[in-house]
Amino acid sequence: MKFVMPGGTGQVGTVLKRALSAAGHDVVVLGRHPAGPGEVRWDGETLGPWAAEIDGSDVVVNLAGRSVNCRYTPDNLRQMMDSRVHSARVVGEAIAAAGRPPRVWLQMSTATVYAHRFDAPNDETTGVIGGTEPGVPGYWGYSVDIAKAWEREQEGAATPHTRKVALRAAMVMSPDRGGVFDVLLRLARLGLGGPVGGGAQYVSWIHDRDFARAVEFLVARDDIEGPVNLAAPEPLPQRAFMRALRAAGSVPVGLPATRWMAEIGAFVLRSDTELLLKSRRVVPGRLLEAGFAFERPEWPGAADDLVRRLRGRAVR
Repeated sequence: MKFVMPGGTGQVGTVLKRALSAAGHDVVVLGRHPAGPGEVRWDGETLGPWAAEIDGSDVVVNLAGRSVNCRYTPDNLRQMMDSRVHSARVVGEAIAAAGRPPRVWLQMSTATVYAHRFDAPNDETTGVIGGTEPGVPGYWGYSVDIAKAWEREQEGAATPHTRKVALRAAMVMSPDRGGVFDVLLRLARLGLGGPVGGGAQYVSWIHDRDFARAVEFLVARDDIEGPVNLAAPEPLPQRAFMRALRAAGSVPVGLPATRWMAEIGAFVLRSDTELLLKSRRVVPGRLLEAGFAFERPEWPGAADDLVRRLRGRAVR
């Protein structure tokens, strides 16, 4: 099959392209700065020659959007919103204009759409959408607004011949350099892998190979559309998450960090504490109901595998 991946130059796109290419699929990546074979230029906002790649393709996986690993300033938040909404809109326009539209449009979304909570997990049916939780920073609600606008743009697109799925993805853990797992492991090796703000907040995640397998599963299942959580079935508190990561990386100690210490660290790293402190207790209800079997459902085993692959540079 031919897959077209707008915004597929980042970590998640690298994971998916590697898996799909290995499975024998033809993969075309749309990016602002194409750097090699199989990459085509687009601006993420306007129709152009790139739309010819979508016409006649089988699957579109739109991953475009400004990275969330940044300071949540008003300007950055606006860029995060605009890059997601505009790219989803123009992908919908390209599909609507195609003479032979793709069979499936998978649109990246985020598990951040759900509420900050500790009491129960969020699945697609009973999960609580965030944005109005008491006792959290007000700007956290804007992240939820971004997710809802992102999904709304896909849902409203006039693509009657293309099935649409919104991928509410948790953090994708891969051994690639510069990815979220690589960053967390380096912090742990510096002794900074302890509980943050008490460590009770839940961490949702998904192993890279399960992420790619879930994408192929959803492509094959013509009966699934709408929001789908892409997260391992066993989210766990941050303190337990980092404890398992330290064990996998043979790191004996992880210093705890208070909220104000986390604020200083996030400022130095040019990131934001929402990524550390929001409790994302998300479970893959629809995937499990549809019969998807996770190869790495639990974090300790997944962390062991990722460390082994990172040490061996065997990321294929």
